[in-house]
Amino acid sequence: MTDAAFTVQILTLFPEMFPGPLGHSLTGRALEEGLWSLTTHQIRDHGQGRHRNVDDTPAGGGAGMVLRADVAAAALDAVNPGSGPVGGPVIYLSPRGKPFDQSMARDLAAGPGMTLFCGRFEGLDERLLEARSIREVSLGDFVMTGGEIAAMALIDACVRLIPRVLGNPESSVEESFSSGLLEHPQYTRPTTWEGLSIPDVLLSGHHGKIAEWRRAQAERLTKERRPDLWRAYVAGKSPKST
Repeated sequence: MTDAAFTVQILTLFPEMFPGPLGHSLTGRALEEGLWSLTTHQIRDHGQGRHRNVDDTPAGGGAGMVLRADVAAAALDAVNPGSGPVGGPVIYLSPRGKPFDQSMARDLAAGPGMTLFCGRFEGLDERLLEARSIREVSLGDFVMTGGEIAAMALIDACVRLIPRVLGNPESSVEESFSSGLLEHPQYTRPTTWEGLSIPDVLLSGHHGKIAEWRRAQAERLTKERRPDLWRAYVAGKSPKST
């Protein structure tokens, strides 16, 4: 492993869940080769009392439990000592956070790494988020039982953008969201399968026409399936008013 490796630190109540899927395929090979590193930290090690309690009832009443600020802060400060985070931003996986997208993945992948806090129960005491300037990030408009699976998805999206992780660097350039559009359809052999054929243009060898077809298909799919992305794409192509 080199000093320049992308560093990921995980604070979790379930460190045994990692690396999980991240230890396989491209991310797993990159982990073995030292292109990135992964370290897990058990939040409960900083729990209170004989039973290492990490949560308590919500102030003001309500269902569930809330992760205590003092416990979470002790865990975080043990990983990132001092006044600021070490190795990139501290991120808390939360459904109320800023939506995670390809642009954020690129920004994170370009940095030294990140520390991910995986919440459980009803969430994390708000005071810790404010006191440690933690960034809240959401994978979508849904709720999960904990932040671990969300953290894995975020890590995967970032690690694959690290130089040398993908065998062909052009792969990340042509895929969905890289140009503001969904990716065009893909085909491979056999040429005909169950009466369905590969579009003739893709077999023509005419690179210009192939590029035009792929762009048209990407625009069609984006307009049909993601009108929000299509509106942003069209707005970005429009000349700015003077």
